[in-house]
Amino acid sequence: MPAFICTTCGTQYPPSDAPPSGCAICQEERQYVNPLGQSWTTLDVLHRTHFSMFRQHEPGLIGVGTSPSFAIAQRALLVRAGESNVMWDCVTFIDDATIEIVRALGGISAIAISHPHYYSAMVEWSHAFGAPIFLHAADRQWVMRGDPAIEFWEGDTKEIAPGMTLIRCGGHYEGGTVLHWAAGAGGRGALLSGDIVQVGPDKKVSFMRSYPDLIPLDANSVGHIAKMLEPWPFDPIYGAWFERIIPTGGKQALAYSVRRYLAAISGPPGRSP
Repeated sequence: MPAFICTTCGTQYPPSDAPPSGCAICQEERQYVNPLGQSWTTLDVLHRTHFSMFRQHEPGLIGVGTSPSFAIAQRALLVRAGESNVMWDCVTFIDDATIEIVRALGGISAIAISHPHYYSAMVEWSHAFGAPIFLHAADRQWVMRGDPAIEFWEGDTKEIAPGMTLIRCGGHYEGGTVLHWAAGAGGRGALLSGDIVQVGPDKKVSFMRSYPDLIPLDANSVGHIAKMLEPWPFDPIYGAWFERIIPTGGKQALAYSVRRYLAAISGPPGRSP
């Protein structure tokens, strides 16, 4: 039986004779149902038209994306640390060539995902590499395809490999998580943020409850994100797309952006952060 995939968000559902009646991820206010109607595909269909692409962001960090773009069009990040390679976030597309290339890069020992919009085909990736999937327990209800490989963690932090720590920030989703990579940027530390901390075109960051539906995040949640990240050193911030990167000064950009955001939602336009 095929495992149907929502074409709008890229979430894969359990194998079934017929596609689900709708996508629960897209029907919720943080996403949207395609105005032309719900539609579905499968990996077998995508294999005819798509392929994986790779880009090295810095030594030990490789982006993994899909061409042509599919669904939300995020890219994953492969953090290479010898026997502790971690895949951060996930993409829907995977094929034999992708598996062969990633194996040549050292494989994947663990998968961790920032929030439900990027759960995508996480079970396919897990099965291909025998890797556990770390998701925050607060987002358990949004797992559309369950699997024994999924490990739900609780609390505020979890080290999943030496120097690689998950930090629950909340915000966009209750279990919204970022990954701190201590060895990143030559030991200065790097923040892999998905869109829990969204990198903007101005090389600053922002925060939203819903990005496509333009629902802002409340002040308390933004303050909590800042509080959770304050103890962690980092220089670059790697967002959810190839071009959404703050290459240096990320810690300062986050502090400035928090002030800017809170000023914007609490007063008239033009107030200085």
